[in-house]
Amino acid sequence: PILYSYFRSSCSWRVRIALALKGISYDVVPVNLLKDGGQQFSAEFKAMNPMQQVPALKIDGITLSQSLAIIHYLEDTRPNPRLLPQDPKKRAQVRMIADLIVSGIQPLQNLSVLKQMGEKKMEWAQNCISSGFQALEHTLQHTAGRYCVGDEVSVADLCLVPQVFNAERFKVDMAPYPTITRINKALLELEAFKVSHPSRQPDTPAELRA
Repeated sequence: PILYSYFRSSCSWRVRIALALKGISYDVVPVNLLKDGGQQFSAEFKAMNPMQQVPALKIDGITLSQSLAIIHYLEDTRPNPRLLPQDPKKRAQVRMIADLIVSGIQPLQNLSVLKQMGEKKMEWAQNCISSGFQALEHTLQHTAGRYCVGDEVSVADLCLVPQVFNAERFKVDMAPYPTITRINKALLELEAFKVSHPSRQPDTPAELRA
């Protein structure tokens, strides 16, 4: 497998966690979202992913984009360890939390949107994340065990950790979100979350390396 990734992309990080959890070896092709006006806009990359976003994964003779589509494919083809609970209610909760983050928070503060916001980008990102985290904190109080849904790592957790990383980058006050903070801390102790961390990628700038 070949993963087209950017070290600080939260969408790429979700996929890196899934690959690590499932023990799938892969090669990384870095796509720098800032250099050369954004390498994702090159004709070569656009031919592979018309949305001009990372991640993209070449695997099993196909090329997939969109982080959740990639993760669901890995889950379907390499089901161990399981990232979606067998219980239908818990499975629905996992998907709900993942969607809350992937659709309701992350796109509002990603690079393409922040470029449009100019000098207000920090304030915009803080507001979008805080609003989403208020809903997420309330939701997790009903679903969480050690992790987002019960005590098993799920797709929801793969989405949570990169989003908290973004919140910290944008200096969001995490004090109102004790459940999010607790789960994030527990997940960051797991090896798959450590090796996939933005500070430990091939394209991580020297000053940001762990």
